[in-house]
Amino acid sequence: MSSQDIPEENLPHEQGAGHGPAGHGDVARHGEAGTDPFADPGMPAHRPRIQDIDERAAKRSERAVAFLFTLSMLATVAFIASYVVFPVDKIVYIFPFGHVSALNFSLGLTLGVALFAIGAGAVHWARTLMSDEEIADERHPIAASPEVKARVAADFAAGNEESGFGRRKLIRNTMFGAMALVPLSGVVLLRDLGPLPEKKLRSTLWAKGKQLINMNTNEPLRPEDITVGSLVFASPEGLEHDAHDWQIQMGKAALMLVRIRPEDIKDKRELDWSHEGIVAFSKVCTHVGCPISLYEQQTHHVLCPCHQSTFDLSDGARVIFGPAGHPLPQLRIGVNAEGNLEALGDFEEPVGAAFWERG
Repeated sequence: MSSQDIPEENLPHEQGAGHGPAGHGDVARHGEAGTDPFADPGMPAHRPRIQDIDERAAKRSERAVAFLFTLSMLATVAFIASYVVFPVDKIVYIFPFGHVSALNFSLGLTLGVALFAIGAGAVHWARTLMSDEEIADERHPIAASPEVKARVAADFAAGNEESGFGRRKLIRNTMFGAMALVPLSGVVLLRDLGPLPEKKLRSTLWAKGKQLINMNTNEPLRPEDITVGSLVFASPEGLEHDAHDWQIQMGKAALMLVRIRPEDIKDKRELDWSHEGIVAFSKVCTHVGCPISLYEQQTHHVLCPCHQSTFDLSDGARVIFGPAGHPLPQLRIGVNAEGNLEALGDFEEPVGAAFWERG
């Protein structure tokens, strides 16, 4: 392509063709005035805001920020009150969401307002009342010199003064109130982890006179049904498999029965609480609550398959290996008038893993 094919406006104004100091095809040398494409444009001129020159506008902004912080406090209180006002199963119709849980909707709405109001208040404070002058700072070594540290301290003090944190007490106090109340939402959320256990972990469905039901046949167990060396699982009489709380109750009341020759039982209380060598222990491991189902008849040891805790059923079910912290609870059993095995009371200690209220 020749120069004649190039539009005239795209040709250089001065075509030195190598005769000028810029060389062939150069329009201008790098560094000439107004030609550096990377020249520092400088900071734009500072334009004061209305709040900088009108104290009444500054007061309006201050009241707006305080209103947002106060709104956050009210929303946090409403969040906490929602737990008391709305039952967990209450369903309401809210357009356009349709039928929703009143509790979940109120919690989400109030917590969202509380967090949004704090953020909006902080942003409005920064944009209207804090200093908005841009300051350029040169790069410096990572290790700060004493002069830099002194300057940072001075800048912090200046920023504190410019923010009006000390002078604008309404903003400061409402911000403190909003920030202090918002964490209470998290405390209330902890209450939503579930119902309080109260004393439910200390007792099971076993009680005096309740028959032991074979979990495989759903029939009452008789002493002759359990032979030496066998392992049988039982549940308390009256607990139906289709009950809504079946898993919760069986998680505490699950029972395993083993028949051991009376002369092989080492623990006196275990022997007294047994019937003709039939001993009943909780099936729930005392480590983390796994079901125990592995029995070795020659050693009378049972093994938890989860973490290998091992218990000696001939010696009060004491722990002989593994992370379990205490023996398996024993259930005192006897025989009723019909010849069926029955419980003579509940476990004397909580079953399963230890918990902090246990002591």
